[in-house]
Amino acid sequence: MFSWLGRTVSSCLSPLSQYAHMNKDDDEYSGGEDDVLLWSKDLEKHSHGEFSFAVVQANAVLEDQSQVETGRNATFVGVCGNKELSTMANVVSLRRLLHAVRGLARENGEISEDTLRSAFSETENGFLTLVRRAYAIRPVIAAIGSCCLVGVIWKRTLYIANLGDSRAVMGYSDRSNKIVAEQLTKDHNASTEDVRKELRDLHPEDSQIVVMKHGVWRIKGIIQVSRSIGDAYLKRPEYGLDPSFPRFHLPEPLRRPILRADPTIITRNLRPNDKFLIFASDGLWDYVTNQEAVEIVNNNPRVGIARRLLLSAIEKAAKTKRMPYNEIKKLEQGMRRQVHDDITIVVIFIDPETLDSKTSARELSVRGFVDTVGPSNFNFS
Repeated sequence: MFSWLGRTVSSCLSPLSQYAHMNKDDDEYSGGEDDVLLWSKDLEKHSHGEFSFAVVQANAVLEDQSQVETGRNATFVGVCGNKELSTMANVVSLRRLLHAVRGLARENGEISEDTLRSAFSETENGFLTLVRRAYAIRPVIAAIGSCCLVGVIWKRTLYIANLGDSRAVMGYSDRSNKIVAEQLTKDHNASTEDVRKELRDLHPEDSQIVVMKHGVWRIKGIIQVSRSIGDAYLKRPEYGLDPSFPRFHLPEPLRRPILRADPTIITRNLRPNDKFLIFASDGLWDYVTNQEAVEIVNNNPRVGIARRLLLSAIEKAAKTKRMPYNEIKKLEQGMRRQVHDDITIVVIFIDPETLDSKTSARELSVRGFVDTVGPSNFNFS
């Protein structure tokens, strides 16, 4: 199990100079000259409708990792990201989560909350095994972690598991036929009062468990998210980092885990008035509210809607920096992070007539930012 993970670690810890070819969609809302750091899939089919997919890179190396799998009777969406310098963790976590969900579903013949819970546990345990093996050589691996959001649609039911502050939002029609946003996931981020209260309740002896630093609430003054895969230095004392790693050094030894790796999980039966789901990394929600997002999706054509939503976020970021988007597009990866973060968006449309249909969509495997579409084997019943 760990041989391919080890190869991934080795390659991802090395400098990356090659980038995947990207789609350069030229349409009426592309803003003129193509944004070479923006990739999109305008519209593809899945077993319960259609989906649109878009990613923009801002960091020196793309940290967001994302994937959509459309099986004969189920659809998988995964987004791992949100953590600085954690490209390797995001790659490993997303691949392992998909592998674990698929394997457990085949073994049990179904998807359930336990399937997702076990898949996250397997991924966490596998990553901590990598940390144990590599720590003596590259101790900084103990400070690498991943925030992951996974959604599966199977038999009229939506299952979502989340660690971190990526977000899943449902757009549905109310009785007056207005579009309404329903946030399905909880943001595990110290910026929210309930997360700070949870941490203080769990660590009453530690007055510095959450502190304001540079205008941002951070756990131990270091990290914003309270749940993740990895980040072993905040979970196990044997992986503590010394003062030679000042960003990740704890002044006192770890007494008990600070971060958690158990996801919050929700199950929802799909309803006739459920119109679409938006899965997105925190880069979108920094600039677009839940309601704004669902209104953009609802009021525009499906084709290219993830790209349109992503551009709305970039344009808002541009206004905050008082910088035209045409100038932002000229910035190289890394420099662009000063304007906005990596952003990943998957919009999953749910067509009611497909929920009970026996017809199958094309089986696709689509990875964000990679301009290829391959066959999927996300099938288990």
